[in-house]
Amino acid sequence: MTAMPQSATTQLSLDQLKEKARMLRIDSMRATTAAGSGHPTSCLSAAEIMAALFFHTMKFDPRDPNAVGGDRFVLSKGHAAPVLYAALAEAGVFPVSRLMTLRQLTSELEGHPTPRIPGVDAATGSLGQGLSVGAGLALGARVQKSPARVYVLLGDGEVAEGQVWEAAEFAGHLGLANLTAIVDVNALGQSGRTMYEHHMEIYRDKFAANGWQAEVIEGNDIAAVAGALDRARATKGKPQAILARTLKGNGISFLADKEHWHGKALSKDELAKAVAELGGAPEIPADPGKSYARAELPKPPNFPALPLSSYETGQQVATREAYGNALKRLAAILPQLVALDGDVKNSTFTETMEKAAPDRVFQGYIAEQNIVSMAVGLAAQNLVPFAASFACFLSRAYDQVRMAGISRANINLCGSHCGASIGEDGPSQMALEDLAMFRAIPNAHVFYPADAVSTERLVEIMARTDAICYMRTTRPKTPVIYKNNESFPVPGFKVLSQSANDRALVLGAGVTLHEALKAAVSLQARGIAVRIVDLYCVKPIDAAALAAQVRGAGNRLIVVEDHYPEGGIGEAAFAALASVGAVPAAVKHLAVRDVPHSGKPEELLDKFGLSARHIAEAAESL
Repeated sequence: MTAMPQSATTQLSLDQLKEKARMLRIDSMRATTAAGSGHPTSCLSAAEIMAALFFHTMKFDPRDPNAVGGDRFVLSKGHAAPVLYAALAEAGVFPVSRLMTLRQLTSELEGHPTPRIPGVDAATGSLGQGLSVGAGLALGARVQKSPARVYVLLGDGEVAEGQVWEAAEFAGHLGLANLTAIVDVNALGQSGRTMYEHHMEIYRDKFAANGWQAEVIEGNDIAAVAGALDRARATKGKPQAILARTLKGNGISFLADKEHWHGKALSKDELAKAVAELGGAPEIPADPGKSYARAELPKPPNFPALPLSSYETGQQVATREAYGNALKRLAAILPQLVALDGDVKNSTFTETMEKAAPDRVFQGYIAEQNIVSMAVGLAAQNLVPFAASFACFLSRAYDQVRMAGISRANINLCGSHCGASIGEDGPSQMALEDLAMFRAIPNAHVFYPADAVSTERLVEIMARTDAICYMRTTRPKTPVIYKNNESFPVPGFKVLSQSANDRALVLGAGVTLHEALKAAVSLQARGIAVRIVDLYCVKPIDAAALAAQVRGAGNRLIVVEDHYPEGGIGEAAFAALASVGAVPAAVKHLAVRDVPHSGKPEELLDKFGLSARHIAEAAESL
């Protein structure tokens, strides 16, 4: 456990806590006025909550506020960032003068929190996600047997988000007693009154129904807040929800419970009037411009190389099955590995790891948004999370993936059952947009293995990669084509067939690679040589190396993918080639160009132009 700050080890009197709340109000308003924008009234309602949390309850080291052994705080209502920054400054994480750089290009204090700021574990601002992140942090502490607690501050407006209740259900089911949620019920949203206004019993009953210890308090009464936090810490066996009745803009007569102030900074004259009403405060000194941004974010741990697998060439193994095998084998050498699954563990094969390491696999049930955001919290606890579901269902968690990208979180996602090749289940189960989704995330790595060996090697690479990683796995069994000692560099691709007489390059991945190999055999019988390339790494792409391969194959390119044409392998390859000025002389792009329907996998591949027959025809036409 790291050393504790004075504010957490020395019990402040109620008068001292009131003074902290007063200064948090003043500094929140001063920072937003200096910035000319922000949400001061959303900060004012939470001042007592923040004062009690940071200077009465939480135990953490201001020199290392993200330490695994210390208590953690998540500001789910991320627009109230200035009051968080004011609390961190008051606690000594950085000087108060830094508050006056809020929202400036050169400052780490952005309009909504990001992990660039010490004491922040995840980007917030897209409402409804913070409780899931907090559940991940709390679960991570439990996995590592840490006594640390996690506190999440939500707004009442965001409690309308369904993800909040996904997280509440999960935390209640697991009995995450080290998790406390405080809801700032100020009854005002952005454009009007919130759904339940100040009907506090509704919030209390909803949390209680999900297995939480829930109580209603006056949230602008510092004694009531401190007492509720003390009771929460003493609660055993279940998470705690504190429903704090507050007023938006509390403490300032012309702001308190007034509409049309959301997201509006005070003018200098209004600020002077507000500060005077609070009793005045000394001026904040000029900021010298020193950055207090975190030097490093959590990185994947070092671990031994995964032993070689024992697949045989030609063996029929689905890549989703190989994913489960890889997790099981990786768990044996990587104690930080944890896995989440969305009630499809017998299809994604996460259950293979569960049988070997049941204490590190968690059932997230059918709640993909919660699973993704929980993975962000687990990664912030220096764990290595893998989360899996059907690839199509990850689309409903895309905002959570987007926020994980802003958080620069090292999370690993696996989407199985992709493409029309899944067969009879029909289009609602066919992920045909997933590559486009994940390619759009900054710095993301996107993998699409074609056999069991490449799947296992890429799972190991994902666990070592300092970025969001996504792997696409397929439902049908496919033959093993690589030897067990094959390596898969990133970026990279594999050339499986080539000659000096190649007339075109056929680029495939996953299930279409096997169709391309079949096409190459039939074309060879007709005297047409084609080069076959496995683009197992869809992002990033080694553009120069790919361009050289295309040039060596007559400068003709055929791309075949079990994905819609927008944003998939084709567009990834075309953009990469264009970036090095290597536009092919002739191109064929075979992709799913209509909404599919049920059928046998081989029938669907042929109907939508992805089978070996269509690949051969495309090559002949070039």
